[in-house]
This record gives sequence, C-alpha cells and structure tokens, in this order.
Amino acid sequence: MSAAPGLTRVLTRYADGRSELSLDPDLRVFVADLVRPYGLPLREDLLAEGVGHAYEELAAGLLAEALGPDEPADVLIQAFDSPDVRPGAPTSLALSRSCAGTPTALALCDQGTAGAFAALRAALAYQRTGVARRAVVVLAEQTALHHLPPEPVTLPDRHCAVVLVCETLPGEEVTVRQDSGTSSSGASAAEEVRRQAKALGEGAAVLLAAGLEVPGLDAVRVPAGQPFTGLWSALADRLPGWRAERRPVLLADFDPRLGVLSTLTLRAGPPS
Repeated sequence: MSAAPGLTRVLTRYADGRSELSLDPDLRVFVADLVRPYGLPLREDLLAEGVGHAYEELAAGLLAEALGPDEPADVLIQAFDSPDVRPGAPTSLALSRSCAGTPTALALCDQGTAGAFAALRAALAYQRTGVARRAVVVLAEQTALHHLPPEPVTLPDRHCAVVLVCETLPGEEVTVRQDSGTSSSGASAAEEVRRQAKALGEGAAVLLAAGLEVPGLDAVRVPAGQPFTGLWSALADRLPGWRAERRPVLLADFDPRLGVLSTLTLRAGPPS
C-alpha cells in the first residue's frame, strides 16, 4: 500500500477563565496603538476586568499531548482569526518550543474561517515536497476583542485550541480545496459541497460548519459558538469512529464575508 501525507491525529481542548496576561497594562498600550489610526474605541471594561486567553498557554499542553518526546515536528503552523490576548508576541515561535524538534514556525491569520484550511494545505505541501516528515497545525481562538470592531464580528463562546498532526499514512488520500470562484454565494457553495459528497460515494461522513446550509444532504451540523475551531473540534471527536468504520470523510466551511468555500476530504485511511 502506498504512503502519502495524511492526517494522523486531531486533538482539541477548551479552557475557561483567563490568562494573567489579560491584566498586563502593556496590553492596553499595544491595542491602543493598533487601533488609533482607524479611530476605533477600546473596550475599557474588558481591559479593566482582565478578559482573554493567551494562545501559547492554551495550546502548549495540547501540543505536548499530541506529540511524544521521540516525535519531532519539522514544521509548525499556527492559524487564528480572533487576535491573541498577547498580540505583540510571536506565538508560533513560542509554541515551537512546546514540541520535540526545532520546527520551522509560521503563523497565518486574516483569512476568516478559511485560514484553518489554508494552514492545513501548507502543512501537507511541506510534506509532499519532502521538506517535512511531520507537520503540525495549531488552531486557536479566544473570546475577547479589546476594541470595538468597525463592523459586527462573531467571537467564540469559549477559548479553544485544536492540534492537527500531519504524517505519512499508508493508504490515506487527503485533499484540501479552497474556491473563491464558484462559491461566491451560499447557494453555489452548497451545490459544490453536494457534488463532492456524491463523489465520495455512499457511506461518506459529512461534517458541515455552522452556517453552511446544504438542503437534502445527510450531514452532521456543527453547533454555532466556535466559528474558527468548532468544525475541527467536531472532527477530533468523530474521526476515530469514522476511521474505524473506514468511511470517507468530507468537511466543509463557507466564509460568506470572503466568499470562500473550503473543503477537506479524507479517503481510505486505516482504522485507528
């Protein structure tokens, strides 16, 4: 059986409370400097109360759980949409010290919910080119935005981190697609998801992000509340069972603000 880049582990962790960094007076200074050119007011109430979570604290323990001391990572890609409570810190570099090896550390943001798929695409590309034997993607979101946004945004209900480990896996076929052409509306996105689900055949497991409507398709719908990590947390919960049943899997998310449909298909992976 041939081996190809595959998704071997998906772990998720929620957190309550806050990081002590949310009370650091430098946070107010930093955020104020960022928003001043745009005339956006600070959320003085949140800054005074100390609300929010640092992504390094949120994800470091999960990384250690996902990778053993004898499993070095070659590449680590952190992706996020809502900002870190410590926005001035290179969190991807800090997280690279939480796993074995000395991985190349990258960060990806400002792509809405499509950012998680883009990070996974990049990780798989590193593997396919032979640059990385093991690539890790860290997704994170936290609940606090310390300024008023220029337009409404959806923030998560809870702090959450997800770790995806990409390694060579016999028989695995992983495909990530991102389309901003035919998916410029929700209707065309739904039609494309329906087409990809049909191509996987009967018995395929379909997981849809909150807000993506595909009428008539037998699918698991992710509840609202975690716009960036919710889909991937649901995958962490369900993938072991689907793998044991040897079911092909389709994940789909549509970001209406960007008009981007993102999908992930997993075929013929071995039982865990």
